[in-house]
Amino acid sequence: MTTLFDSYQLGGLSLPNRLVMAPMARVRATADGLATPSMAAYYGQRTTAGLLITEGVQPSLVGQSTPNTPGLYNDEQTASWRQVTDAVHVNGGRIFAQLMHAGRIAHPDTTGLQPVAPSAVAAGHVFTPTGFQPAPVPRALGTAEAAEEARSYAKAARRAIDAGFDGVELHGAAGYLISQFLSSNANLRTDRYGGSLTNRIRFAVEAVAATVDAIGAERTGIRLSPGGGFLGTDETDVVDLYSELLAELARLDVAYIHLLLSADDEVLLGLRRAWPGALIMNPTPPLKGPQAGRGPEVGREEADLWLKHGADLISFGRAFIANPDLVERLRSGLPLAPVDETTLYEGGDAGYITYPTYRHTAGAAQ
Repeated sequence: MTTLFDSYQLGGLSLPNRLVMAPMARVRATADGLATPSMAAYYGQRTTAGLLITEGVQPSLVGQSTPNTPGLYNDEQTASWRQVTDAVHVNGGRIFAQLMHAGRIAHPDTTGLQPVAPSAVAAGHVFTPTGFQPAPVPRALGTAEAAEEARSYAKAARRAIDAGFDGVELHGAAGYLISQFLSSNANLRTDRYGGSLTNRIRFAVEAVAATVDAIGAERTGIRLSPGGGFLGTDETDVVDLYSELLAELARLDVAYIHLLLSADDEVLLGLRRAWPGALIMNPTPPLKGPQAGRGPEVGREEADLWLKHGADLISFGRAFIANPDLVERLRSGLPLAPVDETTLYEGGDAGYITYPTYRHTAGAAQ
């Protein structure tokens, strides 16, 4: 029987186990989107995971969601990531950059630009330098502009490889730009990017295809949240929509798809059967709204269940924050440390690179 601790061949990468650190926003980059030494330490501490996936990285300034998130759209940002990838590789790890275009989940107070989206339909609220504010009405992308935004993922992917990443994951989930194009209420277009299922998936397919052309299929994955309803998005015809999308992704032979637990098991198991490639499953029931993605902590039981359901790899989010040695804790049945909620996005090193491994606290009450 497959276990979390079996090795796995993912494209050109040999993973020592099947645990993946899921992408999680930690907002510790500089104001101009540079990766920092603390970020290098954070990822370097967690390299026993089979694969690390970074927090969402904007492929362009207009794609930035919140303040102090990192970018990959200029030379300085690209160079700043080298310290992160070096820290991971020197410790024997493997790391993908998650490319996340915010679309309408952005604000001029953060970027100085009006957000862009499939249609001029506002979301609810977005986080800005002064806290949560009502989301502005985005500017609807023209047809040619939509194609250019799809190519922005590929441009950032080339920079990611230059920065030493092993590959990239396109963020097609949770209400951000790719998800907005898949949506039936955020996407009201009547051109080639809207209306029919084929048109609604077109932006996602073009973004992935451009990335595959830029860096290779074995270095390209995508995260999806079928039927998730995140950040004010809604999707109709979920099974047909994602079945058609997965068929197109299969033709591109991407390294993996990464699913959130965003639909009923029946839907997700059907997509597993329809998908011929590697599947990363995140077994955490996600919350929605302003705290999208911050679901309850899960452990070995939920992971083992989804391995039995046919997932190849299991991603953990919050558990990796407080447990840099999560692989060993799960392997040895050791207790998991709780997350300090007050430091998730606070901005300093406390609650970021200060969580100890179990051996450092074994003599305490833990």
